[in-house]
This record gives sequence, structure tokens and C-alpha cells, in this order.
Amino acid sequence: MRRRAAGRADGRPGLGVASCTSSRAAGRTAVLGAVLTVLTGVVGLPAAQAEPGGPVRTTAAAEAPRPVRVVVQRLEPRTVVPGAPVQLGLTLVNDGTTTYRDLSVRLQRGDVLRTRAGLDAELDSADTGGATAAAPWQEVAGELAPGQSRTVEYATTAEALQLTEDGVYPVLVNVNGRPEDGAEERVGELATQLVSRVAPPADPPRRTTVAWLWPITDRPHRDPTGAFVDDQLAAEVAEGGRLDRALDVLDRLPRVPGGTRPAVPVTLAVDPALLEELAVMAAGPYRVGDADGTGTAAAAALLERLRAAADPSVVVLPYADVDGDALAAGGLTEVLARSLPGTPEGTARQPGVPGATEATTGSAGAAIVRDVLGVEPRTDVAWPVEGAVRPDTLAALRTGGARAVVLAQDSLTEGDRAVGAEGGSAVPASSLPTAAGPVTALVADQRLTDLVTDATGGSAGGRLTEQSFLAELGALATQAADAPATLLVVPSRRVDPDPATVAAMMTDTVEQPWLTAVPVPDLVGAGAAADAPGPGPAGDLVPEAGTDAPLSADDVAVIAAAARVRDDFTAAVGEPASVLAGYDAAIARAASAGWRGDPVGFTASAARLRDSIDSLRRQVTLVAPVDGTYSLASRDAPLVLTVRNDLPFPIDVELELITRENVQLTTEDIGVTTLEPESRRLLEVPARVQQSGGFAVTARLTTPGGELLGEEVRMQVRSTAYGPITLGLTIGAAGLLGLLFLRRAVLFVLARRRGETTGDESPAGGAGVPPTRSPV
Repeated sequence: MRRRAAGRADGRPGLGVASCTSSRAAGRTAVLGAVLTVLTGVVGLPAAQAEPGGPVRTTAAAEAPRPVRVVVQRLEPRTVVPGAPVQLGLTLVNDGTTTYRDLSVRLQRGDVLRTRAGLDAELDSADTGGATAAAPWQEVAGELAPGQSRTVEYATTAEALQLTEDGVYPVLVNVNGRPEDGAEERVGELATQLVSRVAPPADPPRRTTVAWLWPITDRPHRDPTGAFVDDQLAAEVAEGGRLDRALDVLDRLPRVPGGTRPAVPVTLAVDPALLEELAVMAAGPYRVGDADGTGTAAAAALLERLRAAADPSVVVLPYADVDGDALAAGGLTEVLARSLPGTPEGTARQPGVPGATEATTGSAGAAIVRDVLGVEPRTDVAWPVEGAVRPDTLAALRTGGARAVVLAQDSLTEGDRAVGAEGGSAVPASSLPTAAGPVTALVADQRLTDLVTDATGGSAGGRLTEQSFLAELGALATQAADAPATLLVVPSRRVDPDPATVAAMMTDTVEQPWLTAVPVPDLVGAGAAADAPGPGPAGDLVPEAGTDAPLSADDVAVIAAAARVRDDFTAAVGEPASVLAGYDAAIARAASAGWRGDPVGFTASAARLRDSIDSLRRQVTLVAPVDGTYSLASRDAPLVLTVRNDLPFPIDVELELITRENVQLTTEDIGVTTLEPESRRLLEVPARVQQSGGFAVTARLTTPGGELLGEEVRMQVRSTAYGPITLGLTIGAAGLLGLLFLRRAVLFVLARRRGETTGDESPAGGAGVPPTRSPV
């Protein structure tokens, strides 16, 4: 099955559930060419012969743009039954340079199509079709000059068009006219389809089921501290903004009788980080840099609308809609787990959000949805970015609580079969094995996804886009007449809808008698993943699906470095799940899938995260001495150091002192020390010096895991205590001095004794006079 790219009116590719292989513009050219060749048979002539009332034209000429543009404003009914009138409200616009008169319009059809494959071939092929039928011509009064437009109401019947079978009929609005100096020719045309239901409905009715997953997401707008870095979200939620239009689609849906709940059970896919941002904005005032934000009123109004639309079902995306494949490719499955909504390990949330409560069950992401929207969300359905996933990412999602995963049609080996593209019924739920256990794969239909994604405010399709949507469903309903069929519609994450067109598509799925709608979680049980030993009808993952991570590997490495610091802090703080939740949120916002396609923004986000983690480490540090010197008064005096903790939570630290190997200074390990929040503390380190003098010492403060906190402090430690050599010399000198005193004293005593024994003569009065000098 060939697929068309999910394009936008501005030429940018959409971010739907998968990348596709051919352009939408090429598909529309093929549609027009195919229908023209089919409908040339209305008059029984080949393409190279004359058209009704016109000159001979070649096939190439027939495919050239016509000068009169045909715009369908109204096409009724959406399902044609026997006896029903077929009515068109048309606008004819002369984009050429020639005035046309004698204008006439008619509707003509090709052969009935009863399968999706047949419809697909009709849209993609330029082969000549078979027999056709046509309704009568209807004249248009007046001339159509260049630049002019004219409104036409055209009516015919199902019988005139010979719509006698169930299925889809390709039809062409054919406009003939006569230029001022020429013969009658075809001057305008427009191709579309009619859905015909002729057979009476079965009892009980067998309806084709459609499930809708509607994204409410945007890229992050806050820095790692939770402060807004821009006010672009205010423009998104303001009247006419992208998110406002996404909610406008839901506002336009019919309500259940006597209630306010939408009659179409659309399942919302909501990013909890976006809900946090909207809650902060709605609480107001909020700051963006040095200015006040401008989105308070619009955010409050949008949240009220979102609460009304959140019933009956909401699926929680990972916090900040992280890029799971990019994280898995970088070895960061733990970061992915902390953002998931289906596991208590999902801790990521920003502190200080108005109205926030602690998660009592499940994850922080689920608690955010409960706080902001007031509903109990589903946390077991995952939606990987663009519907593609790596096997290791899928296993991480399964471990984190996902029991079903929404995937693109071309991400699975049998995805075409799952949506009925190869015939038979459509069963989007299929078992899929993973390394962590089986999950249910929910296969999104690519054709329908493209049609919804392409229905933007700037597109010109409108009512015809809705009719193409019905044609796809009508072809499936006809081919699967013997078994109920189910399809899943999942537009781009950043869908930018034309509210009237998309709301009409959704409404059709509950108002057309052959269609019905269900919430996405209702599909999960159909996969029977728990009992499946191997791949189900949709097959296994396509080997190359999800292997490329569009986020820059260099910037993912920056996120990985920040995550390593965060993991190291886990053992250093009490209750890391709550204490580090803000850092988990900051890491998730930096790894958001919203940065895909914005490499500059992703690099800036990763750099802000790196700076924030560096700031975290700098808030716990040693205080260096004023003059860089410590003095020790004795050989075993403690070394007293000051440490500071500026964090709002306690943290365990270790002190490491490093000296040269030959320095006679030893210190004891004081082990782990707990620093109280926003405090200073003196640490006494037992030290012993072996000699006096000055020593160079480097002090490092780390977590118990070894992560450096603050900066290293280099200082001089001076000791005035005697070392063993100095002490030995001093004692030796004192002993020698004592011996000298003793010698002198002995000599003195001996001399006196000699004087008394021999009658030594001495001057009168001199006997017994002590010496005048010290005996030493």
C-alpha cells in the first residue's frame, strides 16, 4: 500500500504516527488523473477524443490545470441511500485570463469500489476505468470573467447517477463553458467520492468502529528551575492559536442527550508537563524573564474547556513527552522510567505548581492529570513518538507499566493487514512480544491519520477532506461486511486542525448509521497480549523502525552527564523521589520529543540543564580560610573546616584531604556527615603532624558516591609543634647543659674540701666566699 506524507499547508511535513513514502500533492494529482480517465467514459470515448461539447483533447491536456476552479461548499448527503437527493453547493472561480459563457455543470461517476485496496488503486493509478454514468447538465446563467466567481446549487438523484450498490463511487464535478472565440470545452473539474448504502441494515446493525486519540501537547517552555523562557505558549492558547483550535474541535462535537459530555468518545493524549505550565499561567501572574506573562486568562479558559472534554478517557503521556528512542539510544532508560505515568518510579514533576498534591498512587504524571483536570487517567497506554519504537524502548515502556502501545501502520511487518488495506476486516489490536513481556499493539490507520493531519486551517479541502475520510471508511465497511471492522485515528502530536472539518469527521463516526466510535482504551482488551506467545496479526516490529534518534547525540550526552549527577545524589539525600523530582522534571524537559526538528532549541535546552546541574553541585561546598592558611598548635590538634549547604534539603557528604606522600601530616576519615538544609557546619578532622612547618593540603567535598561538590580548596597548614628530631635535639641539649652544671658543681665542692684540709691561705675574710662566675 502506498502512503502519502502527512503534509501541512505551509509545506512542512506533519509529525503524524509515521513517515510516508509519497507526497500528498502527488497523491492528489494521481486522484485527479485517475478520476478524469475513468470519467472520460461517460460519453464512451477514449481520453484522446472529444469531451462532451468540447474539442479533441489529449490525456496530457486533460491533466493540465483548468482555468475555472471548482470549490465545494456543501455536499449532501454524506451517505447516499436509494431515493436520496444529491445536492452540491459550488463556487466557480475563474483563475484564467479568458471570459467564459454558456456555462453548464453536471455530476458523473465511475465504477463502484468495494475494497480499500480498490479505492487505493483508484487514487494512485492512472489506468483507464470502465463504464460510467452521468446526471443531467445544469446551465449556469451569465458570464464568468477573469477573477470573478459564481455560486451554483446543483441537485440530482441517486437514481440519475445509478448508485445501485453498496460501496464508494468516484465522482467528478464537470464544468463546461465556451470562450469568447472558441467552441465549448471543459473549463473546470473536481474529483471526490460518494458513499452508497443500498442494502438494508443488518439486524443487529454491524457498524464499522472508529477510535480517536487526540493529542494535547506542545514543546516545553520552562528552564530547569521551572521559570518560563518564552511566552509562546500564550499565543498557542489564545483565540486562534494552535491549542485553541485543537480544543475548538472538541467544543464543536455534539453532546450526549441531557448532558455536557461529548457524544464522540475522543480519548485525549495529554502531556503532564504542559498541564503544569497551563496551571502556572492560569494561576497568574507569571514571569517571563523580566516581564509579566500575557497568557493567564487564555490559559484559565482553555483548562476549563479541557476539563469538559476530558470525559470519558484521558491517556497520560510521559512527562514532557520525552523522546524514548533518543533516551534508549543514549543508554538512559532510567530517565525514561522516571517520566512514565504507569509506575511509582515516575517521579518527574515540577515543585511549586499551584494546586499540586503528592502522588498517592501511580506516578507523578498521573497525579498532575488528577490535580489539573480532575479525572482518573489511563496510564497503561503508551504512544511512542511518530508511532515508531526501538525494541529496547518498547521493553522499557512495558516494564514501566504500559500494556498497550500505539504504533504506526508501517512500523509493523503486517501493519497493512491490520487496517484492512489487504482485504478482509480491520483489527488494529494485536499482541506484540517484548523482552519484558507482551504488550498490545494498537495500529493507527495511515490514510485516515493523513487526512486528519492535513485538515489544517490553511488547507482548501474542507468538506471534500471529510468526504475522503468517509470514502475510506465506506470502502472498508463494504469489504468487511461479514465481520466488524475497527480503525484507530491518531493525528500528529502537534496537530493544527481546521476545527470545522475535523469536528465534522468525528461527528460522522457517531451520526452515520453504519459507523460507531469507542474510546481508545476499549481496544486494549482485543489484543489479548497476556495470552499471546508471539506476534499477533499485525506482525512484529519492522527492524529499522525507531532505530534512528533524531535528537543530536552530542546533546543527548549532555543530558546523560546530568542524569549521572542526579543518580549520584540519590544516595546522598533522603527521600530522593520527592527531593529530586524537580531535577527529574528538568532532565525530562531537556529530552522532550518536542525538540525534534528544532536542533538549536534542543542544544539550548541541554545547555540550560548542564548549567543547572553545575549549580546544584556548587550549592554544597567547603569554605576556604580567609588567608588560605590553617595553624595547628600541637602535634595532634584537629583540623577544623567549614562547610556550607545552600540546598533546601539535607545532604550526606564526605570530606577528603590530599597531601604529598612525603609530608608528615596524617588525617583520619570522619566518614559521612549530614548537612542540614541551608546551614553551615564545622567539621573537625583528627590530624597528626610529625614535624613543624607548612604543608600544602587539598580538601575535597564529595557525595558518598564520589561526585565532587563545590570546588576543591587548596590551603597551607602550619604547625608550631616539635617533631621527634627537634624534640630529641632539644632534650639532648638540655641534658648536656645539665651535665656541665653538674661538673662545675662537683669541681667546686672538691676545691673547697681541698682548701679546708691543707690550710689553704686566703685573704682575710675571703674564706667561704662563693665564686663570682657560674660553675658552667
